[in-house]
Amino acid sequence: MTVLSATMMRGAEISFPMLGDFKINPPDSFTLFGLSIYFYAVIIACGMVAAALYCAKRASKFGLTEDNLYDFLLWAIPLCVIGARLYFVAFKWDFYRDNLSDIINIREGGLAIYGGVLMGILVALLWSRAKKIPFFALADLASFGLLIGQAIGRWGNFMNREAFGAQTDIFCRMGLNYPGDAPIYVHPTFLYESLWNFIGLAFLHIWTQKGGRRYDGQVFWLYIFWYGLGRAWIEGLRTDSLYIGDTTLRVSQLLAAASSAAALVILIIKAKKKSNPAEMYVNRQGERQENNG
Repeated sequence: MTVLSATMMRGAEISFPMLGDFKINPPDSFTLFGLSIYFYAVIIACGMVAAALYCAKRASKFGLTEDNLYDFLLWAIPLCVIGARLYFVAFKWDFYRDNLSDIINIREGGLAIYGGVLMGILVALLWSRAKKIPFFALADLASFGLLIGQAIGRWGNFMNREAFGAQTDIFCRMGLNYPGDAPIYVHPTFLYESLWNFIGLAFLHIWTQKGGRRYDGQVFWLYIFWYGLGRAWIEGLRTDSLYIGDTTLRVSQLLAAASSAAALVILIIKAKKKSNPAEMYVNRQGERQENNG
């Protein structure tokens, strides 16, 4: 089986046999005022904007204000991008130690989602403590943003012809080929992860809208469980995983499995305890406003 890389497939024609003769060959960038703009960056930015708008609309349901959210995002967005890049660079250090100038070159990809998530959690911990806002109330709201950003952002991988899996003949396979060459069919793992995140987002949106949330942190732990479960499966299909040293251990797959298992244990423990919704930050805020009114 041929091991393919994103570099090998950059600019290849894309097809999906399950859609018939459908083929597409989108450019990975466009030029604006003489500057090359990569669709990867544009799509990532769109994911961030969509996540921010959604979370701003629902902030009050978690006891926060739009100002709280935007203040947090001013810190979180740039630091999460840095975290995602540092995570990627750390596990590709054999290359970057001899190419230090390339560390800041993210226009063509090279962001690891788990690095961004971990940095986001750290920023949320510090910011919530400084603002005297419960971390888990903020984390519940931010979980929706993470799902939206990840679901949309994966389409940047599609434009770059990256984050795909091993060769396969599965019905939903994706074909990659240059004109005149025979197509190579692979798992469209970017698509699997995007759909997985959209499903998780839809469930959590409907569930919380119907009042299913019983305590601060419940959405966050459900997010960790759901995302980790899907990522542990999907990462095993990919051909561009980050590995631990010279081993065959995929770092993101191990982290996903461990975090998902830990979240499940916490959810089970919490489910066995009687939660009092009145203790949620949003309800305490509402009671405080009524008393002040």
